[in-house]
Formats: sequence, C-alpha cells, structure tokens
Amino acid sequence: MGSFMDLRKLKTLIDLVAESGIAELEITEGEGKVRIVKFSQAVQPVAYVPEAAAAAPAPAPAAAPAPAAAAAPAGHVIKAPMVGTFYRAPNPGASPFVEVGQAVKEGEPLCIIEAMKLLNEIEADKAGVIKEILVENGEPVEYGQPLFVIG
Repeated sequence: MGSFMDLRKLKTLIDLVAESGIAELEITEGEGKVRIVKFSQAVQPVAYVPEAAAAAPAPAPAAAPAPAAAAAPAGHVIKAPMVGTFYRAPNPGASPFVEVGQAVKEGEPLCIIEAMKLLNEIEADKAGVIKEILVENGEPVEYGQPLFVIG
C-alpha cells in the first residue's frame, strides 16, 4: 500500500495544471516528489524516448521521391524540440497559426506540439517567410524532426 501516487491521481494533477494558469506545481507525498511544469520556453532535448519513437525508425513520408527527400530544404529549418503530436492551429475550430507564403516575426507562434497532455507553443526562432510546412496536422513528430522551412 505504501506506493507513491497512482496514475489516476497524477493524471488529475496534470489536467489541473494544464487547465489552470499556473506554470509549475510541486507535491511531496511520503518519500516521493512530483513536479509538473507547463509551457517551459527553454528548448531542451527530451531525455526519455517513448516506445512509440523507438518502434518507428522508418521515416513516414515514403511517398516523396528519393532525390527530393535527400535534398536538404533551402532556407532555415525549424525542428521539433520534443516528441509529441503536431497541431497547426490553437484548437480544432481555429485557423492555422501560419500558412505557406506568410511572413513571420521571431517569437511568433507557428504550431503546437502536444506532449503528455501539455500543449507547447513552438515559436519562430528567426523572422522570414514560411516556405514549407513539412508535417500534416495531427501527425506525431520526433525530437529534431523538421517542421517548417523559413526563407
């Protein structure tokens, strides 16, 4: 019986943090401690690799011709800072953050990556024009996967 928080309790806490305005929550229970942080602006590599990432080493866009896939896109590439699900709009009914051909400023939101029920806004790290959007809405993305090309 002396085990640390069960998953239902943990999920409730994560949902509470996600729905509230707080950025961080830390709870100590017995000898265990849980810290939930929302919307960390620092882009840091994810230390863990979920089973889904390890199970899918083959790149998904196999339909693209080989020379086009091998050629690096011309321009500045914005890559996924984490593993998660890619969303082009802030919510299902809204219009996408950006479209191809649109000019963006540094710090402007481009998309959302949902990781473990937390929505993380990915911002442009360079001003320019969106040349390509490399991921479809709702697709899973890997750490370091190219998302946008800015020219």
